[in-house]
Amino acid sequence: MKFNRILLSAALIVVALVVQVSVLARLQLPGAVPDLVLLTVVGLALVYGHVSGALIGFTAGLLADLAPPADHAAGRYALVLCLVGYLVGLARPENGRLTSAAGPMAVVVAAAVGSTLLYAGVGALVGDTAARHVGLTSLLFTAALYDLLLAPFTVPLIMALARRADNDPLADAGGGAGTDVASGWLSSGTGLSIGAQRGGLRVKAARNRASRAGRIKGVKRL
Repeated sequence: MKFNRILLSAALIVVALVVQVSVLARLQLPGAVPDLVLLTVVGLALVYGHVSGALIGFTAGLLADLAPPADHAAGRYALVLCLVGYLVGLARPENGRLTSAAGPMAVVVAAAVGSTLLYAGVGALVGDTAARHVGLTSLLFTAALYDLLLAPFTVPLIMALARRADNDPLADAGGGAGTDVASGWLSSGTGLSIGAQRGGLRVKAARNRASRAGRIKGVKRL
């Protein structure tokens, strides 16, 4: 991995882990806890691909395993996020652009459900039956719901930062970093992207200015 990728990924993972442990874990929400670390891995893997996604996922999971109050064997969540990062990286668009919200939302739901199942499965292998007492169905539903609600506020920003740090040409295409990311998450079945809407507004404004200038010149000539 490039040095700028390593630096940005480390910073984002540390911030996500601190926020998750100190804020999200204390909300006392029913069922699962919103997984900001998972969403960070998803966002980075969608930009960097499957190999970097696996490495980032393993590192993030290992830090989460060691962060207090850790109540499970070290390496358990590292294995889960390593697999999630690899699989999400395989879903990275070939051209790097996200043109609709359906794809990223499906990836987030699959990552939330898959990570919960993998974590519970690994726990069952080592004798941890906590998921049975809480209820696996409830954990799956709440994990997918919380992560899906949190994703639009985190994943596009993480992807935009990753592209900017990686000097990705897509970061500057269309008038700014993360334009296609925002359009992919915020466009809602209209077939129009945010970038296209902005371009249309600019053309309309330019036409209005030209029209006003023409009227002013006509008045001066009279």
